[in-house]
Amino acid sequence: MGKQVWRAVVAGGAAAVFTAVAAAPAGAAEGGASFSRIQVNGGKPIVIGTTNEVAVPVSFRMTTTKQWKVPGMLFLHRNKGEEQLWHSIETNDCPNRLGICDITETMYFDPSEWDMYNSEAGAWGVGVQVRFKDGSDDTDDKGMAVYVQRNSRLTVNASPEPVAKGKTITVTGKVTRANWETRKYAAYGGRHVSLQFKPSGSASYTTVKKVYANGSGNLKTTVKASKTGTWRWVYYGNTTTGASTSSGDTVVVK
Repeated sequence: MGKQVWRAVVAGGAAAVFTAVAAAPAGAAEGGASFSRIQVNGGKPIVIGTTNEVAVPVSFRMTTTKQWKVPGMLFLHRNKGEEQLWHSIETNDCPNRLGICDITETMYFDPSEWDMYNSEAGAWGVGVQVRFKDGSDDTDDKGMAVYVQRNSRLTVNASPEPVAKGKTITVTGKVTRANWETRKYAAYGGRHVSLQFKPSGSASYTTVKKVYANGSGNLKTTVKASKTGTWRWVYYGNTTTGASTSSGDTVVVK
């Protein structure tokens, strides 16, 4: 089996402990419940670093034809339900035990408290389960994909500061990403990263060029100094790694 749920709390003080659940095949349903209006993290990837707990908002509607014992619970799974990814869950109760119940849930991931593996980055399926008073349950695979990503970081340095107009500015930086197994950030080489510039007095950045990081994650390029402004790097991420933007480095052109 994959990971199990270590802790789950029902809002209002009632505690509910969940063990690992097996997701039903896509389209299958044991009966007694249907799940709709599913939202996970506002449709955005779940990006996790090395230290901070990440709280993921979830909501869905559960409609039951039998009285439930434990409120519906959404979870992430893959490999036909053999793996689940979640550390703890907090969910609301409903006054009615039959019919329509709108569930709001928070799924917590804490890489500093629980072991995470780099292989867990990528796409996960969405399953929902409810347990009934008669001892049965209904577990559905909703055929949705949620991406869980390793956080990335970028640094920037533009020099010299100040610089004469028409001279060369060298912009450097480094792209790193979270290694969940070591709980540290490591070089993320070979990434295609955009160099952006915002002129002084402007509210928006424009992409000037794109640069590949070397094998050590280092970035380096040169541009001509034309006007005072701020330089930054932007990485747009991929299926396993979150997007990131460096801070800005302002260079005065004289």
